[in-house]
This record gives sequence, structure tokens and C-alpha cells, in this order.
Amino acid sequence: MTRILVLGLLDVQPMSGYDIQQMLRISDAERWGGVLIGSIYHALKKMEKENLVEIERIEQTGNRQKAVYRITDDGRAHLTQLIADSLGHPSVHYPSGLYSGLSFIEKLPVEVALKALKRQLNNLTAEQEALKSGLRLKEIAMHQNIPPMTTLIFDSMFAIVKQQQDLVENAIKLLESKD
Repeated sequence: MTRILVLGLLDVQPMSGYDIQQMLRISDAERWGGVLIGSIYHALKKMEKENLVEIERIEQTGNRQKAVYRITDDGRAHLTQLIADSLGHPSVHYPSGLYSGLSFIEKLPVEVALKALKRQLNNLTAEQEALKSGLRLKEIAMHQNIPPMTTLIFDSMFAIVKQQQDLVENAIKLLESKD
């Protein structure tokens, strides 16, 4: 995932590792993409050795220098393949921990199960708020000009969280109806 995001950003414009990190932070890529923001410099060095990116220039900022990278022709070809692969790769991920716990929930006292499910519901609400915050930051960064595909992605993420909230709320109702 890191490669596709880094190469995709560099295909838009040359950037330093720091600039890439900031863009991924704004996009909340750690949350939805599983990208470790701290791994960007390592990824850049590795992709540089593979001739996917190269240093375009070195900028002086105060006492520090920063390398500004650009994507190479090999990098563009690799990016195209990564995009095609990611679009065709199965991407259904079930909340297996939640499903496993619900499958054996009767092994817990009802009050313990309810407490755990309410904690899960709070976590899902926090996730929903984080998504809302991420969308607001994206809107600000893009001057309210979010591309339709990005809007579609956010809509999907909100729907996934909502679906899990509904599942947990219904599980709570089932448990409470047994009392």
C-alpha cells in the first residue's frame, strides 16, 4: 500500500519525504490504508534503488537539506501495475474479532457482554468521528474541491462503520431482550 500511495503522490508532483508524510497524514492514510507514516523515508530509499523514484533536487531549509523526489518512467509503469492489481484484488475484510466474539457471546455473563459491546460501539463512534474529521481536513486542504472518487471512498468508509454500528446495536438489543 505504501508504494502505491507514494508513487501516486509523486506522479502528481515532486515532493520531499516530509511533504509525502504530511499529505498522507492529512489523508489519514494510517487509518484507511494501513500505511505507517514513519516508513516513508525507508520506502523512498528502497524505490530509489529500484529506479522507481529519483532525487530531482536538494533544497536547503535553514541548516537542513531535504531531497525532493520525482517518479521515474519505471515508477509510472510500476504505479500503473500496482493500481490495476489493487483494483482487481479481493478486498472484503470482515471484522473477524467481532464476529468471533459474537459467536461465543453466551459464554459471558450478560452484563460483561453488554459492557464490551458498548465499548465496541464507543470505538465505532470514535472511528466515525475520526472519518468526519479526516473529511473536513481533506475539504480544507483541497479548498472544498474533493474529487468524486474521493467522495465515493469516504461514503464507503462511513457505510462500513455504520453497518458495524448497526450490528453491535442489534446485538445489544438481543442481549437486553433476554433480561
